[in-house]
Amino acid sequence: MAIATVNPATGETLKTFDALNAGEIEDHLVRAEQAFQEHRTTSFARRRELLLAAADLLDADQDGIARTMTTEMGKPLAQARAEAAKCAKTMRWYATHAEALLADEHPDPADVSDSGARRAVVRYRPLGTVLAVMPWNFPLWQVVRFAAPALMAGNTGLLKHASNVPQTALYIEELFRRAGYPEGCFQTLLIGSGAVEEILRDPRIAAATLTGSEPAGRAVAAVSGDEVKKTVLELGGSDPFLVLPSADLDKAARVGVTARVQNNGQSCIAAKRFIVHEDVYDAFVERFTSRMAALTVGDPMDENTDVGPLSSEQGRSDLEELVDDAVHKGATALCGGQRPPQHRAGWFYEPTVLSGITSEMRIHQEEAFGPVATLYRVADLDEAVRIANDTPFGLSSNAWTRDPDEQDRLARDLQAGGVFFNGMTASHPGLPFGGAKRSGYGRELSGHGMREFCNMTTLWYGPED
Repeated sequence: MAIATVNPATGETLKTFDALNAGEIEDHLVRAEQAFQEHRTTSFARRRELLLAAADLLDADQDGIARTMTTEMGKPLAQARAEAAKCAKTMRWYATHAEALLADEHPDPADVSDSGARRAVVRYRPLGTVLAVMPWNFPLWQVVRFAAPALMAGNTGLLKHASNVPQTALYIEELFRRAGYPEGCFQTLLIGSGAVEEILRDPRIAAATLTGSEPAGRAVAAVSGDEVKKTVLELGGSDPFLVLPSADLDKAARVGVTARVQNNGQSCIAAKRFIVHEDVYDAFVERFTSRMAALTVGDPMDENTDVGPLSSEQGRSDLEELVDDAVHKGATALCGGQRPPQHRAGWFYEPTVLSGITSEMRIHQEEAFGPVATLYRVADLDEAVRIANDTPFGLSSNAWTRDPDEQDRLARDLQAGGVFFNGMTASHPGLPFGGAKRSGYGRELSGHGMREFCNMTTLWYGPED
């Protein structure tokens, strides 16, 4: 893929960029290592000051960077503004909480004494430069939720962003520079995916984090494993949305639509498979389908647009193949199922609801990255859990029930990194985020995510000290 800004609403190439050559990459690595040696010794007070300055700048830039994101990958402008605001909020959260999250830990005195020590301390120290390989779908948020905790921990960062959001990628580097971070503390690498392996193998790279596809995650994990380097992976998702008899159906349908079409349906944590108890199936489907069909598809810069284009022509083609395969094998499109005829330019696709899904259909196992929802009618909770877990992914899940016993059962049995009861999956800086199975490993956000890129060091002081 060329490194370029291509407006998905029109298909027009607006700006192209040259990839860095080997010498330029080396310069970035040198600066990152030099910056780490300085940044790792700074106080939490200084790191807090820098990150708060970045948050203030981001708030001031909110409309401009939102328009850049919308131009590059097509999310509705209101959602882009909300993404920028969330990033600034997360920066402030880490600026406020990082010192406490990484405070020294003191083991039980009995264990310390038994070890022969006068005292012992567990201390979190930064690892070094972390390589971040990030996706286009949340081009600011995915980066900030790595960068804010990594920088507050004393690490430095190198960003290899998706090739279709280069202007957003360059903005992030400039944002941290304007905030006063040392030269090289956070840098963007305009490179293709073929250049990642050599960089990852460089001894100046301490660890890597990737959000993206399963094949990309496998590639980064394989190289990192060969080099014995820490990785955190957040990969695909095909999240279930369970609706059981005690659910508030009006609210479940309303939230379910938002959960499915957020970011034009291009979200790993979007609800994708709607698993509905037969006692409320017809009532829920009527509410849900009517709302999906009423969504406005159009120019993402228009404040009245609910669903913009998919990010690329290939992305739309992949989604069409999944829908066509399902329909060919017996699924029914209750709404949508095609390109909107009024939008001949750009990579638009109608909000779609498919019923009659069976295990023979590709969409049953593969992630639908776009505004397409699949419906399953189930007879009981056992069947709901079985279908919910019948996927290679395990990122998050949604369960609509007010029955405490059902909630306990689902909290125990759903194979996912999160279970959200009576609400849609969302990320928050104070809550750990990540998946199970082929959705990846490790955690982002909260103290758990911050400590992923720290050296947990045991300090043992002998009785003679």
